[in-house]
Amino acid sequence: MASNTAALLSAVAIGLILFFLLLPTLIVIPMSVGTSPYIEFPPHGLTFKWYEQYFSDPDWMAATWFSLRIAIATTFSATVIGTLAAVALVRGRLPGKEFLQALTLAPLIVPHIVIAVALYLFFAPLGLVGNFYGFVIAHSMLAVPYVVITVSAALQRFDANLELAALNCGATRTQAFFHIVLPNILPGVAAGAVFAFLASFDEATVAFFISGIEGKTITRKMFEDIDFNLTPVIAAVSTVLTLVSLVLMSTIEIARRRSDHDRQD
Repeated sequence: MASNTAALLSAVAIGLILFFLLLPTLIVIPMSVGTSPYIEFPPHGLTFKWYEQYFSDPDWMAATWFSLRIAIATTFSATVIGTLAAVALVRGRLPGKEFLQALTLAPLIVPHIVIAVALYLFFAPLGLVGNFYGFVIAHSMLAVPYVVITVSAALQRFDANLELAALNCGATRTQAFFHIVLPNILPGVAAGAVFAFLASFDEATVAFFISGIEGKTITRKMFEDIDFNLTPVIAAVSTVLTLVSLVLMSTIEIARRRSDHDRQD
């Protein structure tokens, strides 16, 4: 009886914590469809004109497409670098392996404001502030740890005997990786790619420091409008970003379940 009560109290506590964390996001969604020209809750009336303003505004669209281009390039670079790094850290015999692993995961620990200031001081003399390539470099550094974590977890579950069998059958290391290892860890690589995309597309702190007048991400644009032009368009943009994140994460979860189901079969 006592154990059931403790389990119930734990479930209630976890539910309250999750509700508290989700509450700001849940409030933003109805605020994005209110008729008032300023942000208010609860909203009065129902309209989608703020979404129309967002999708028809050239400044918002320019910032959105700029962020999307950066996120796609970051996803590619971070996935390749992170996958190779994970293979080296999990399967390789590197000197100072623990130090290299800690260094790889450091961007998850170091406050982004510190990274942002350091990147600005480093990028400014090189002309990379507000530059597409500067953003890709910065966001790839922030996204690589997510790929390393997910791919490392997939490699830990992978049966190394399958790769050894391929090598014994005459395959080269490269052939064994692309034909045996990669297909088996692909769900982890895909998950890392999604996390890399979201880490870039939703990143705000570093983007605020290294954005320029022309090279401006959607998060930097949101900061500016919060300061000078606070309208429900901000809530509409926030809702769109939330929906994009939910769709991508749901896709990865569905793919993961299908992969687990195929393995069981």
